[in-house]
Amino acid sequence: MSEKDQEEIIVEDIKEEKQEDEYEKVCFICHRPESVAGKMIDLPNNISVCNDCMQKSFDAMKGGNMDYSQLLNNQNFQMFSMQDMEQNVPKSQKLKKKKTEEEVEPLIDINNLPAPHKIKGSLDEYIIGQEHAKKAISVAVYNHYKRVATDTMDEIEIEKSNMLMIGPTGSGKTYLVKTLAKLLDVPLAITDATSLTEAGYIGDDIESVVSKLLAAADNDVQKAEQGIIFIDEIDKIAKKKNSSQRDVSGESVQQGMLKLLEGSDVEVPVGANSKNAMVPLTTVSTKNILFICGGAFPDLSNIIQERLTKQASIGFGADLKDKYKNDKNILSRVAMEDLRGFGMIPEFLGRLPVVVTLEGLSEDMLVEILKEPKNAILKQYQKLLALDEVKLEFNEEALHAIARKAMKKDTGARALRAIIEEFMLDIMYEIPKDDNIGQVVITKEYIEGTGGPVIKLRNQNVHG
Repeated sequence: MSEKDQEEIIVEDIKEEKQEDEYEKVCFICHRPESVAGKMIDLPNNISVCNDCMQKSFDAMKGGNMDYSQLLNNQNFQMFSMQDMEQNVPKSQKLKKKKTEEEVEPLIDINNLPAPHKIKGSLDEYIIGQEHAKKAISVAVYNHYKRVATDTMDEIEIEKSNMLMIGPTGSGKTYLVKTLAKLLDVPLAITDATSLTEAGYIGDDIESVVSKLLAAADNDVQKAEQGIIFIDEIDKIAKKKNSSQRDVSGESVQQGMLKLLEGSDVEVPVGANSKNAMVPLTTVSTKNILFICGGAFPDLSNIIQERLTKQASIGFGADLKDKYKNDKNILSRVAMEDLRGFGMIPEFLGRLPVVVTLEGLSEDMLVEILKEPKNAILKQYQKLLALDEVKLEFNEEALHAIARKAMKKDTGARALRAIIEEFMLDIMYEIPKDDNIGQVVITKEYIEGTGGPVIKLRNQNVHG
C-alpha cells in the first residue's frame, strides 16, 4: 500500500471519529442516551453500558444461586462472543450531543432575518395569487423568529404566533409551508391529523409529530426546537356532533395538542414513532416550535353564510337572503364562532392566534400557475424536451382549455399535473423516435380532442 493510500485511510478514520463524536453514546441494554443515563462504561466492540444496567447485572450475578463452573463445563453451553453483541445502533436512532448554553445559536440570526416584504417576495416566485395569505404568513413567521432570536432578553415575553390556514383543497396550503421552510432553511415536519389518536389507542401519539421534526433536524434537539411543524387535515379532528361513542380521534386529540401548541417539554423516541420501541428517548421543548395547522374545512362556508344571513336579515336595511350564496371568498369572512360551530374547541383555537384564509383558484389563476412560478409544470416539460433538443410551446388557448378541465375536477392545482401528464404521454413517447422533430406546439384542439399538436421539423414546418 502506498503512502498516499495510507494517508487517505487515516484522514477517513479521523473524519469518522469526528462524526461519531457529534453523537451521544446509547446504553446497549436500556437504550437511554448519555444525557439521560449519565456517563457510560465503554466495553470492547463499541458497546456502551450505563452504570445502572451494569450494577443490575452484577447484582443479578451475585444474588443468583447458579454455579458458573458447572455451566462452563456443560457441553451444550456456548460462551457468547462480543462480536455477536456488537452494537450497531442505526444512525437514525443516534442522538446528537447537546451544546452548552454559550454554544447554542438561533437557526436564523436576527440580523440576517429577511423582512416580511422579502419573505413575501420570495414566496411570489413560487406561489401565484393568495396575496393576503402570503402577507399574513410572512409577518407571522418574521415575528416568530424575532421572538426565537431574542428569547428572554427582558421581562416582556412575546407570545407564540401559531397559525391556522383555511382554504379549499389544492389551493396551496402545504406548498406554501414547504416553500417557506426551504426559503428560511429550517427543519420542517409535515404530518396528517387523521393519523393522530388519543394516547393508548391504535394510531400515532400526538407527540409523534415532534418525533418527525427531530428526524428532519438530523436528531439535533436544539435545531428541532426552532423548526416548523405543519399539521394538515386539521378539520378532520373536529368534535363529532351527536356521537355517543368515545371520540378518540376528534376532540380528545385537540385537547391533547393544547400543551404542545403552547409550549411544553415532550419526551419523544429517537428514530421511531412509538415509545414502546427499544430506542433512546429524548426531551424536546416545543416553546419555540412554530405550529401551522391547515385544513379545507368543507361546509364551513355554509356556517359562515348562515351567520351572515342571520345578521343581515334583521331590521329595515335587511339584505337579500341569497346575498352571500355565490360569494367566492366567503371563507375570508370567517370568525371564531364559525370554527366553534364546525367542531373546533375554543381552547384549541385560542392557541392558533393567526388565522389565514386562502381563496379558491380561478381559471386565470390556474393558467398563471401553469406557466409563471420558478418551477412551473410547463417549464419542467420544456426542460425535459430540451434535453432531446426539441422546443415545446403551449398556445394561450390550450392553457385555458387545460385550466377549464382542471376547474371541473374541483381539486385545485393538483388537477393540472394529472391533465398535462395525460396529454404529454403520447408526445413524450413518440418524439424520441424521430430525430427530425424540432418543435411541438400544444393546441386548444389537441386538449379538447378535436385535433392534434403542431409538429415542426428541424428544417421545415409540417402540421400534424
